[in-house]
Amino acid sequence: MLGKTAGGLYWMFRYLERTENTARLVDAGFRIALTHSRVAADEWKSIVSTTGENAAFQERHGSYTSENVVDFLLCDTSHPYSVISMIEAARMNARLVRTALTREVWEATNECCMTLRTALAGQIADRDLPGALQTIRQQSALVRGALHGTMLRNDIFNFARIGTFIERAESTARILDVKYYVLLPSVSHVGSSLDNVQWETILRSVSAATAYRQVHGSDPRARTIADFLIFDQRLPRSLAFCRARIAGNLAYLAADYRTDSDSYAFTKELNTRMDGLRIDGVFDHGLHEFLQDFIRDNNVLGAKIEEDYRFNG
Repeated sequence: MLGKTAGGLYWMFRYLERTENTARLVDAGFRIALTHSRVAADEWKSIVSTTGENAAFQERHGSYTSENVVDFLLCDTSHPYSVISMIEAARMNARLVRTALTREVWEATNECCMTLRTALAGQIADRDLPGALQTIRQQSALVRGALHGTMLRNDIFNFARIGTFIERAESTARILDVKYYVLLPSVSHVGSSLDNVQWETILRSVSAATAYRQVHGSDPRARTIADFLIFDQRLPRSLAFCRARIAGNLAYLAADYRTDSDSYAFTKELNTRMDGLRIDGVFDHGLHEFLQDFIRDNNVLGAKIEEDYRFNG
């Protein structure tokens, strides 16, 4: 496969994953802001912080209101990481790799783009926001479903999935890093309705609220949530799950191309390191430091994949 085709598939699915992750973040923030107006500005600011786009936001807006944050993260065509900009980028990459995709995947991507152009065409009122966010999530799921239902399990599929899980891993790590300290017990909030909603927020941000209750019951605890989102390989958005899937897809590529790449070797090293860790060790080292190291390694891995498979060549 040509490197540009591999890169187009990889980035197409990174952008699609990022649109869904952004929608989930906004949804979680909206729920807190709606029910607890006293902390609304802090909540909206933490959402922008999670995306890593505070500087870009402050260039465009003066305050962290729901209107400003929703417009910036969903509708702002001048912001390259808004949902509307990312879905356009995903479609552009899909066009570049059109011959590598099944008709169903192309049509789902095209329909996703057209639907979101309409849904995000203007300022979104609070009453319309839940519907708009649901549309973003549904459209992303349709593309993912078409990929799983119609694509041959070959290098095309593997590059698409690697892009998905590189993006998903970074998103979960960023959410946990930014939100975790907000969720640590505070004397004024322990046992209050705000305390319960805040705990629920971090789980909703990664679609893990129901899964957490099934595994750990209805009593959310800081250490248990961190352990669940980092190490539980049953959870499709945990760090360990994403890393395992990246390693699996890179293994398939190594077999297809009959060569072990630097990125595959690096992934195996990272997974061996993670397999030897437990949540107590993470806390002893420092959760923030662990997550920052994870994000750095994830970025290094992405760069190695681009180099190994000559995305720019």
